[in-house]
Amino acid sequence: MKALRILVLEDDAMIGMLLAAILEEMGHTVCAIEATETDAVSAAARYRPDLMIVDARLGNGSGLAAMDEVLRTGFIPHFFISGNIAKVTALRPGAVVLEKPFRDIQLARTIELALASGAEVLRSPA
Repeated sequence: MKALRILVLEDDAMIGMLLAAILEEMGHTVCAIEATETDAVSAAARYRPDLMIVDARLGNGSGLAAMDEVLRTGFIPHFFISGNIAKVTALRPGAVVLEKPFRDIQLARTIELALASGAEVLRSPA
């Protein structure tokens, strides 16, 4: 897998830093870690990352709502992380979701799945 520029949306600073460290060990670059819905939308526009990893619930807002806003300006491959994936899949059927806690191998597989899902979206006729 090629190195990606990844935007992490996570309101727990410790989890965000740990996730960034794991991603960097995998050879990726974390362009930012954002904790709020507003900052997430701004960072996505500023950095135009290759991938977004989105905590479904943010302390100030929603990762789901943040992605809805980001996707209005164009598709960015992404997946959600949550301790309650049933709630996420109920709200976003077909979304790529990784359940917390997770292992590095599960993270790597989910990244590949999100990129493959994104490629399908990009190839689909409008």
